[in-house]
Amino acid sequence: MPAPATTKQAGDAAEERALRHLQAAGLRLVQRNYRTPGRGGGEIDLVMRERDGTLVFVEVRARSAHGHGGAAASIGPLKRRRIVLAARHFLMRLATPPPCRFDAVLIDAQELRWLRGAFDAG
Repeated sequence: MPAPATTKQAGDAAEERALRHLQAAGLRLVQRNYRTPGRGGGEIDLVMRERDGTLVFVEVRARSAHGHGGAAASIGPLKRRRIVLAARHFLMRLATPPPCRFDAVLIDAQELRWLRGAFDAG
């Protein structure tokens, strides 16, 4: 399969790979690319649901090489705050918010790692 031509295409391919991995593990897709309205808000790459009902907000990060701390290092404090903001906005739409957690799917040089509970809302 040829390499994606643009950064957007590479990101979309990484999200698709992460989605297939999570679905194979039994999670169900709720929503893709959830964004808060307005500027300066947050985005959640994948909103998934575990079999037990837990809502899982997933950040997908891909890097072509392991340098500079890899994909995990790219989820800094500002990025985490924006993800939490978007998750809170998403949860406000629900009558009874379920338990939830923040996961990350990291793809470094084609190696995929799924980190459950990668960070918290605090």
